[in-house]
Amino acid sequence: MSVEIKQIPLTKKELTKFVDFAIDLYKDNDCYVPPLVSDDVNTLRPEGNPAFDFCECACWMAYRDGKPVGRIAGIINSAVNERSGRKDARFGFVDFIDDEEVVDALFETVSNWGRQKGMDHLVGPLGFTDMDYEGMLIEGFDRLGTMATIYNYPYYPKHMERLGFQKEADWVEFLVKVPDEIPEKMRRVAEIVRRRFGLHTVKLTSRKLLAERYGHALFEVINEAYDKLYGYSPLTPRQIDHYIDMYLGLIRLDGVCVIVDKDDKLVGVGISVPSLSRALQKSRGRLLPFGWIPLLKALKFGKTDYVDLMLVAIKPEYQGKGVNALLFENMIPAFQKCGFIAAETNPELESNTNVQSQWEYFDYEQHKRRRSFIKPL
Repeated sequence: MSVEIKQIPLTKKELTKFVDFAIDLYKDNDCYVPPLVSDDVNTLRPEGNPAFDFCECACWMAYRDGKPVGRIAGIINSAVNERSGRKDARFGFVDFIDDEEVVDALFETVSNWGRQKGMDHLVGPLGFTDMDYEGMLIEGFDRLGTMATIYNYPYYPKHMERLGFQKEADWVEFLVKVPDEIPEKMRRVAEIVRRRFGLHTVKLTSRKLLAERYGHALFEVINEAYDKLYGYSPLTPRQIDHYIDMYLGLIRLDGVCVIVDKDDKLVGVGISVPSLSRALQKSRGRLLPFGWIPLLKALKFGKTDYVDLMLVAIKPEYQGKGVNALLFENMIPAFQKCGFIAAETNPELESNTNVQSQWEYFDYEQHKRRRSFIKPL
């Protein structure tokens, strides 16, 4: 039967079906990590996501014989378009069975929507901002995903190429072995940085202290550090408040490193969390009735061999000066204490050699690659 495309209302009920489609599609795949369903639903709802202040979004599902066979979201980030001088419509939250008719119908729908909105290119997969998933996996299909990244079947990029999409940007990811000891070169660099710039790390005693003293400054440093990166969407004060409430009350303090100058001004930050990949698989992305148990074990007690490096951000004037050595000098002992054997980096733009150079201290493997595609409308 032919494929039917339906635009879905951005309500909790309908968006839950939208999110569940991907979880069902990958139910037998050991590498796929489901999202926390409530988080994805809130991301796609105007009431749950401050990015709707400057973004618009539409979501569609594809059906054949009444059965869901695909999904896609169209997003226009007017703030990024104004900064770049481009007219891009984004696609994201895209999943589909391996069927040309389904894929063609989904992308024709989102392309028509973009044209109607006056856009001239379709690019993705991207979310509303850099805090969302971005980049389609093109290498590393046999590696376990992470909570912050997209996993997809190998047939996805083949369909993108068949449809005429071209490479826009690539990200690479690394698996970094936690060393038995802090590398001596790193110790020396960290000591030089302390003396030369008067920097030091802060011992965090409570999440409340982290949020109140450094919360806004943390996200402002992220804005500064990432400002020139591909497609970056600066976080607004309302978004910053949202993410402080959403994340800073949950993260483990031993996974956070804050670097300040002699005046207690924030210079850099590193945030990591125990890998939640296996816990999310066990919970199928739901907290209730018992999904919270594996998540709590992983998050609170670190019952996993891996740690996810969620972000590293250094103020631009300190980049390339060895400040990252201070971060890892502080975080490695915490990783060792938790028994982590390796760290998963978040996606890093392949052109961002400054960030990738920090792994030279370690035994590491570049094990995944993902891509943003673009096509004229």
